[in-house]
Amino acid sequence: MGEEAQDKVSSAEKEKKPDKERTLIPERAFDVDNWNPKTELGIKVKNKEITHIDQILDAGLRILEPEIVDALLPDLTAEMLMVGQAKGKFGGGQRRTFRQTQKKTAEGNKPSFGALIVVGNNNGYIGLGYGKSKETVPAREKATRNAKLNITKILRGCGSWQCFCKSPHSIPLEVTGKCGSAIIKLIPAPKGAGLRTASECSKLLAAAGVKDVWSQTLGNTRATINLVSACFSALNKLNRTKIKQKNKEDLGIIVGAK
Repeated sequence: MGEEAQDKVSSAEKEKKPDKERTLIPERAFDVDNWNPKTELGIKVKNKEITHIDQILDAGLRILEPEIVDALLPDLTAEMLMVGQAKGKFGGGQRRTFRQTQKKTAEGNKPSFGALIVVGNNNGYIGLGYGKSKETVPAREKATRNAKLNITKILRGCGSWQCFCKSPHSIPLEVTGKCGSAIIKLIPAPKGAGLRTASECSKLLAAAGVKDVWSQTLGNTRATINLVSACFSALNKLNRTKIKQKNKEDLGIIVGAK
Protein backbone atom coordinates (compact mmCIF):
# COMPACT_ATOMS: atom_id res chain seq x y z
CA MET A 1 0.00 0.00 0.00
CA GLY A 2 2.88 2.34 0.76
CA GLU A 3 4.40 1.87 -2.70
CA GLU A 4 1.03 2.50 -4.36
CA ALA A 5 0.62 5.73 -2.40
CA GLN A 6 4.11 6.86 -3.45
CA ASP A 7 3.31 6.06 -7.08
CA LYS A 8 0.15 8.18 -6.86
CA VAL A 9 2.09 11.07 -5.35
CA SER A 10 4.83 10.88 -7.99
CA SER A 11 2.25 10.74 -10.80
CA ALA A 12 0.46 13.75 -9.33
CA GLU A 13 3.74 15.67 -9.20
CA LYS A 14 4.39 14.83 -12.85
CA GLU A 15 0.98 16.18 -13.79
CA LYS A 16 1.65 19.46 -11.96
CA LYS A 17 5.01 20.12 -13.62
CA PRO A 18 3.64 21.26 -17.03
CA ASP A 19 1.66 24.03 -15.28
CA LYS A 20 4.91 25.62 -14.08
CA GLU A 21 6.65 25.39 -17.44
CA ARG A 22 6.43 28.08 -20.10
CA THR A 23 3.87 27.43 -22.84
CA LEU A 24 5.59 28.76 -25.95
CA ILE A 25 3.72 28.74 -29.25
CA PRO A 26 5.81 27.60 -32.25
CA GLU A 27 5.90 30.38 -34.82
CA ARG A 28 5.67 29.64 -38.53
CA ALA A 29 8.20 31.16 -40.90
CA PHE A 30 6.73 34.32 -42.43
CA ASP A 31 7.20 34.81 -46.17
CA VAL A 32 6.95 38.48 -47.13
CA ASP A 33 6.80 37.72 -50.86
CA ASN A 34 3.56 35.73 -50.50
CA TRP A 35 1.94 38.41 -48.34
CA ASN A 36 -0.80 40.57 -49.90
CA PRO A 37 -1.17 43.63 -47.64
CA LYS A 38 -4.58 45.28 -47.38
CA THR A 39 -3.64 48.58 -45.74
CA GLU A 40 -1.47 51.49 -46.85
CA LEU A 41 0.92 50.85 -43.97
CA GLY A 42 1.27 47.20 -44.95
CA ILE A 43 2.05 48.15 -48.56
CA LYS A 44 4.83 50.47 -47.39
CA VAL A 45 6.30 47.70 -45.24
CA LYS A 46 6.29 45.22 -48.12
CA ASN A 47 7.85 47.79 -50.48
CA LYS A 48 10.53 48.41 -47.81
CA GLU A 49 9.59 52.06 -47.47
CA ILE A 50 9.32 51.27 -43.74
CA THR A 51 12.15 49.09 -42.49
CA HIS A 52 11.89 49.38 -38.70
CA ILE A 53 9.02 49.04 -36.23
CA ASP A 54 10.10 52.27 -34.49
CA GLN A 55 9.08 54.27 -37.57
CA ILE A 56 5.49 53.16 -36.96
CA LEU A 57 5.45 53.44 -33.17
CA ASP A 58 7.13 56.87 -33.06
CA ALA A 59 4.64 58.24 -35.60
CA GLY A 60 1.70 56.93 -33.58
CA LEU A 61 0.32 54.94 -36.51
CA ARG A 62 -2.19 52.18 -35.86
CA ILE A 63 -1.21 48.66 -36.90
CA LEU A 64 -4.16 46.81 -38.47
CA GLU A 65 -2.32 43.78 -39.88
CA PRO A 66 -0.32 41.34 -37.73
CA GLU A 67 1.86 40.56 -40.75
CA ILE A 68 3.42 44.01 -40.35
CA VAL A 69 4.84 42.94 -37.00
CA ASP A 70 5.95 39.57 -38.42
CA ALA A 71 7.87 41.36 -41.18
CA LEU A 72 9.57 43.94 -38.95
CA LEU A 73 10.17 41.76 -35.87
CA PRO A 74 11.06 38.28 -37.16
CA ASP A 75 12.49 37.18 -33.78
CA LEU A 76 9.17 37.62 -31.98
CA THR A 77 8.00 34.75 -29.74
CA ALA A 78 4.48 34.06 -28.43
CA GLU A 79 3.63 32.53 -25.08
CA MET A 80 0.31 31.51 -23.56
CA LEU A 81 -0.40 32.59 -20.00
CA MET A 82 -2.12 30.43 -17.41
CA VAL A 83 -5.49 32.14 -17.05
CA GLY A 84 -7.78 29.10 -16.78
CA GLN A 85 -8.50 26.46 -14.21
CA ALA A 86 -9.02 22.72 -14.59
CA LYS A 87 -12.25 21.10 -13.48
CA GLY A 88 -13.01 17.65 -12.20
CA LYS A 89 -12.30 15.38 -9.27
CA PHE A 90 -8.58 14.84 -9.91
CA GLY A 91 -7.50 17.95 -11.82
CA GLY A 92 -9.69 20.56 -10.18
CA GLY A 93 -7.92 23.78 -9.28
CA GLN A 94 -4.87 23.26 -11.48
CA ARG A 95 -3.96 26.13 -13.78
CA ARG A 96 -4.59 25.83 -17.50
CA THR A 97 -3.89 27.99 -20.54
CA PHE A 98 -7.52 28.28 -21.67
CA ARG A 99 -10.27 29.90 -19.66
CA GLN A 100 -13.49 27.95 -20.18
CA THR A 101 -16.96 29.41 -19.63
CA GLN A 102 -20.43 28.12 -20.46
CA LYS A 103 -23.65 29.76 -21.57
CA LYS A 104 -26.98 28.25 -20.58
CA THR A 105 -29.39 28.04 -23.52
CA ALA A 106 -32.52 26.09 -24.42
CA GLU A 107 -30.40 23.77 -26.56
CA GLY A 108 -28.02 23.07 -23.68
CA ASN A 109 -24.68 24.35 -22.45
CA LYS A 110 -22.55 26.18 -25.02
CA PRO A 111 -18.88 26.34 -23.96
CA SER A 112 -16.44 29.03 -25.01
CA PHE A 113 -12.69 29.30 -24.54
CA GLY A 114 -10.56 32.35 -23.84
CA ALA A 115 -6.77 32.71 -24.14
CA LEU A 116 -4.31 35.41 -23.10
CA ILE A 117 -1.05 35.58 -25.06
CA VAL A 118 2.03 37.73 -24.71
CA VAL A 119 4.42 38.31 -27.62
CA GLY A 120 7.90 39.77 -27.28
CA ASN A 121 11.46 39.59 -28.52
CA ASN A 122 13.11 39.71 -25.05
CA ASN A 123 14.66 43.02 -26.10
CA GLY A 124 12.27 45.90 -25.42
CA TYR A 125 9.24 45.04 -27.58
CA ILE A 126 6.10 43.46 -26.16
CA GLY A 127 2.41 42.95 -26.90
CA LEU A 128 -0.55 41.48 -25.02
CA GLY A 129 -3.78 40.13 -26.50
CA TYR A 130 -6.92 38.27 -25.46
CA GLY A 131 -9.00 36.05 -27.74
CA LYS A 132 -12.25 34.16 -27.25
CA SER A 133 -13.97 31.54 -29.40
CA LYS A 134 -16.05 28.37 -29.29
CA GLU A 135 -12.90 26.33 -29.97
CA THR A 136 -9.42 26.44 -28.48
CA VAL A 137 -7.38 26.92 -31.65
CA PRO A 138 -9.36 29.94 -32.97
CA ALA A 139 -9.18 31.51 -29.50
CA ARG A 140 -5.40 31.13 -29.49
CA GLU A 141 -5.09 32.57 -33.00
CA LYS A 142 -7.28 35.57 -32.11
CA ALA A 143 -5.22 36.24 -29.00
CA THR A 144 -1.96 36.03 -30.96
CA ARG A 145 -3.31 38.42 -33.59
CA ASN A 146 -4.48 40.94 -30.98
CA ALA A 147 -1.17 40.73 -29.15
CA LYS A 148 0.74 41.61 -32.32
CA LEU A 149 -1.61 44.50 -33.05
CA ASN A 150 -0.93 45.84 -29.53
CA ILE A 151 2.85 45.73 -29.92
CA THR A 152 4.75 48.50 -28.15
CA LYS A 153 8.24 49.33 -26.97
CA ILE A 154 9.16 49.99 -23.35
CA LEU A 155 11.79 51.85 -21.39
CA ARG A 156 14.49 49.89 -19.61
CA GLY A 157 17.26 51.04 -17.34
CA CYS A 158 18.61 50.82 -13.81
CA GLY A 159 16.52 52.91 -11.42
CA SER A 160 17.44 51.08 -8.22
CA TRP A 161 19.31 53.14 -5.61
CA GLN A 162 21.14 49.93 -4.62
CA CYS A 163 22.69 49.40 -8.04
CA PHE A 164 23.22 52.35 -10.44
CA CYS A 165 25.07 50.12 -12.90
CA LYS A 166 23.58 52.02 -15.89
CA SER A 167 22.64 48.79 -17.67
CA PRO A 168 19.09 48.09 -18.92
CA HIS A 169 18.35 45.11 -16.67
CA SER A 170 15.38 46.70 -14.85
CA ILE A 171 12.98 49.65 -15.23
CA PRO A 172 14.13 53.24 -14.67
CA LEU A 173 11.18 54.43 -12.57
CA GLU A 174 8.58 53.21 -10.14
CA VAL A 175 5.30 52.87 -12.01
CA THR A 176 1.76 51.72 -11.20
CA GLY A 177 -0.84 50.06 -13.42
CA LYS A 178 -4.52 49.30 -12.84
CA CYS A 179 -7.14 47.10 -14.48
CA GLY A 180 -10.45 46.50 -12.76
CA SER A 181 -9.71 46.19 -9.06
CA ALA A 182 -6.22 44.75 -9.63
CA ILE A 183 -3.41 47.23 -8.98
CA ILE A 184 0.30 46.49 -9.39
CA LYS A 185 3.28 48.67 -8.60
CA LEU A 186 6.57 47.86 -10.35
CA ILE A 187 9.69 48.93 -8.46
CA PRO A 188 13.24 48.97 -9.90
CA ALA A 189 15.42 46.25 -8.37
CA PRO A 190 19.22 45.81 -8.27
CA LYS A 191 20.97 43.38 -10.58
CA GLY A 192 20.52 39.78 -9.49
CA ALA A 193 17.25 40.32 -7.62
CA GLY A 194 15.19 38.60 -10.32
CA LEU A 195 11.53 39.11 -11.15
CA ARG A 196 9.75 39.28 -7.79
CA THR A 197 6.25 39.38 -9.25
CA ALA A 198 3.34 37.03 -9.88
CA SER A 199 4.27 34.13 -12.14
CA GLU A 200 2.26 35.35 -15.14
CA CYS A 201 3.49 38.93 -14.72
CA SER A 202 7.04 37.56 -14.66
CA LYS A 203 6.45 35.98 -18.07
CA LEU A 204 5.25 39.35 -19.38
CA LEU A 205 8.30 41.18 -18.03
CA ALA A 206 10.70 38.51 -19.28
CA ALA A 207 9.23 38.78 -22.79
CA ALA A 208 10.04 42.50 -22.70
CA GLY A 209 13.65 41.91 -21.65
CA VAL A 210 13.28 43.04 -18.01
CA LYS A 211 15.30 40.87 -15.62
CA ASP A 212 15.05 42.49 -12.17
CA VAL A 213 11.88 44.01 -10.68
CA TRP A 214 10.10 44.17 -7.33
CA SER A 215 6.33 44.51 -7.14
CA GLN A 216 3.44 45.31 -4.82
CA THR A 217 -0.15 44.32 -5.57
CA LEU A 218 -3.56 45.41 -4.30
CA GLY A 219 -7.15 44.42 -5.04
CA ASN A 220 -8.37 41.14 -6.50
CA THR A 221 -5.04 39.72 -7.63
CA ARG A 222 -6.58 36.29 -8.22
CA ALA A 223 -8.10 37.71 -11.41
CA THR A 224 -5.07 36.81 -13.53
CA ILE A 225 -6.25 38.56 -16.69
CA ASN A 226 -6.76 41.85 -14.85
CA LEU A 227 -3.44 41.55 -13.02
CA VAL A 228 -1.45 40.91 -16.21
CA SER A 229 -3.32 43.72 -18.00
CA ALA A 230 -2.45 46.05 -15.12
CA CYS A 231 1.22 45.07 -15.47
CA PHE A 232 1.09 45.78 -19.22
CA SER A 233 -0.55 49.14 -18.50
CA ALA A 234 2.23 49.98 -16.05
CA LEU A 235 4.89 49.28 -18.68
CA ASN A 236 3.04 51.51 -21.15
CA LYS A 237 3.11 54.36 -18.63
CA LEU A 238 6.91 54.39 -18.83
CA ASN A 239 6.66 55.58 -22.44
CA ARG A 240 4.53 58.57 -21.44
CA THR A 241 6.87 59.73 -18.68
CA LYS A 242 9.04 62.74 -19.51
CA ILE A 243 12.64 62.30 -18.36
CA LYS A 244 15.48 64.80 -18.63
CA GLN A 245 18.45 63.89 -20.80
CA LYS A 246 20.82 64.01 -17.82
CA ASN A 247 18.64 61.55 -15.90
CA LYS A 248 18.47 59.28 -18.94
CA GLU A 249 22.26 59.04 -18.94
CA ASP A 250 22.45 58.48 -15.18
CA LEU A 251 19.82 55.72 -15.26
CA GLY A 252 21.11 54.11 -18.46
CA ILE A 253 17.70 54.37 -20.11
CA ILE A 254 17.11 52.80 -23.51
CA VAL A 255 13.86 52.72 -25.49
CA GLY A 256 13.08 49.51 -27.33
CA ALA A 257 16.03 47.37 -28.41
CA LYS A 258 19.62 47.89 -27.36
